Amino acid sequence: QVQLVESGGGLVQPGGSLRLSCAASGFTFSRYAMSWYRQVLGKERELVAAITSAGGTTNYLDSMKGRSTISRDNAKKTVYLQMNSLKPEDTAVYFCKAASNWGTNYWGQGTQVTVSS
Repeated sequence: QVQLVESGGGLVQPGGSLRLSCAASGFTFSRYAMSWYRQVLGKERELVAAITSAGGTTNYLDSMKGRSTISRDNAKKTVYLQMNSLKPEDTAVYFCKAASNWGTNYWGQGTQVTVSS
């Protein structure tokens, strides 16, 4: 049974930090590129950060460059998103996604991040 379970979301003040985690099970984690998306109600889901299967390459949403770091631990089957200097406009539900080269995709259920004073 494939599972992606996000955690680490919550309420944080502007300028604060959060570290999201996504624990995977039920598939060969090391063969999948991993990414974080976010979605605000009524808007399209957008890519926040992505990392290749071996972790050698990362890319980021322009507005998150310099404020976030995606990383992965293939031994722990977990991907992380460290977010710093958070802004109210970062408020969203954050999802992790696993994507294979052969077109298989898995999504987590999401974790709410709210940036507010």
